[in-house]
Amino acid sequence: MERLAGKRGRRDQVIGPEMARSLCELSSELNRQIGILLHRSGEVEAVIVGDFRGIMIPQLSHIRSKGRLKGLRLIHTHLAGEEISDEDLMDLLFLRLDLLSVLKVTDDGLPEKLYSVHLLPDSRAGKNWTFLPPVHPANQYDSFEEFIHALEGEFTRKAGARDVDSSQDRAILVSVSSQSKIQAQESMRELTELAGSDNVVVLDSVVQQRRKINPRFILGKGKLADIMIKALQLNANLLIFDQELNPSQIRSITNHSELRVIDRTQLILDIFAHRALSREGKLQIEMAQLKYLLPRLSSRDDALSRLTGGIGARGPGETKLEIDRRRINDRLARLGQELKKVSKERFRRRSRRRKKDLPVLSLVGYTNAGKSTLLNTLTQSDIVAEDKLFATLDPTSRRLRFPRDMEVILTDTVGFIRHLPTDLLQAFKATLEELEEADLLVHVIDLSNPCFRDQMKVVEELLRELHLDIIPCLKLFNKSDRVMGDELLLADVAREGIVVSALDPVTLRPFLEKAQEMMGKILQH
Repeated sequence: MERLAGKRGRRDQVIGPEMARSLCELSSELNRQIGILLHRSGEVEAVIVGDFRGIMIPQLSHIRSKGRLKGLRLIHTHLAGEEISDEDLMDLLFLRLDLLSVLKVTDDGLPEKLYSVHLLPDSRAGKNWTFLPPVHPANQYDSFEEFIHALEGEFTRKAGARDVDSSQDRAILVSVSSQSKIQAQESMRELTELAGSDNVVVLDSVVQQRRKINPRFILGKGKLADIMIKALQLNANLLIFDQELNPSQIRSITNHSELRVIDRTQLILDIFAHRALSREGKLQIEMAQLKYLLPRLSSRDDALSRLTGGIGARGPGETKLEIDRRRINDRLARLGQELKKVSKERFRRRSRRRKKDLPVLSLVGYTNAGKSTLLNTLTQSDIVAEDKLFATLDPTSRRLRFPRDMEVILTDTVGFIRHLPTDLLQAFKATLEELEEADLLVHVIDLSNPCFRDQMKVVEELLRELHLDIIPCLKLFNKSDRVMGDELLLADVAREGIVVSALDPVTLRPFLEKAQEMMGKILQH
């Protein structure tokens, strides 16, 4: 190894002829493949000694990329005259090397030719890489420094074609599902909406259906390599998984991709973190985030520390992510006490309202079903109602007068969603206590959603979990204006509940009459 020690690669060549000769001679003497990792400056990062068949590249997580690419080139020997292998290509992909080169060693221990491959800014004929013509190390005419500068510029130019604010997160969405194709696509559509609600720019999405989930990467290693190439080509800085990831999976994927990695749970927590306005809502969010982070602190490392720069870090803040388990438990205890105080205040407000003998009608439903729009139309209010998931987090109450001289309190609550994080559901039980006071629940359903039946089941299951299924419930099929041509659908759902458009007050008259009728019967009992 002394022959390689102290040598320095050249910036203008892939590898200098003298270094290439020394590498081949030493590899031949040892009968082992030898590799060398060079920085763009020519500085040697590592010399790797393998066996006759291959080399094992060490972890390079301490090296930050120089741009789109890693800023390293790998040159290693092949002793049996073999071509650039699939394993070589995987190293090129996973490490995002500037260049991977193979030196074929002759029987005399000399370099035969240098065979090189590099990544492409966009796919060509289904390939994300291209091979360069073989060349003898002594006959390298093109400047490697100019070549890599041009390649980086092409990556930047291709990615820059998308008009994306550099301050925004740029994500690739990933789903690994054992469900049916339709269910997986619907879940991905919902994840896309969640990302949009959190102001994330979605550059691409990948759905992989697998019977068995990979315990380390959750998806296959080949598919992960494809995703990394997409991230490189599109200039993505974030991977969002539709499935919940354990700490080991986050660490493995982050180490291989050098991208921030979050899951659906963290995305929802982040939406709640910057949407919650009330003191109670903020307390609940902080509790949910800390409970989510608590089991992940024991294996905390660089993989999780990358989360502190964006999604997953709002709410508790970066300093709280660094505190130890004991201090987090202390903080959770204090938050619990504060939440109890706030809950008592809310209970006193409800008690004062009860003394006025005003019955309560609560709107429940899947997120973005149109509950806030309905409340605004019924009570001439101006609550924020956006076409986004979780536009409403804090409960809102307004007075509503029915047609036949009855006044009720109408409340709007946070929307439900499938796979709602357990900690978040537990944290928001205090907010959902509003529902326990309801005399009548109105289940608002987005009729325009192709999977509205599945959404209905999610809401009904959550109501059962919260022990709210004992309260009378009226189904309200909303957004009928979007399905006016589907007479069969409208006729079918009309047998189950009331069909309305929250934007059209005229369609709400049958609902008000039915709700007053049900409320009258409930109060009589």
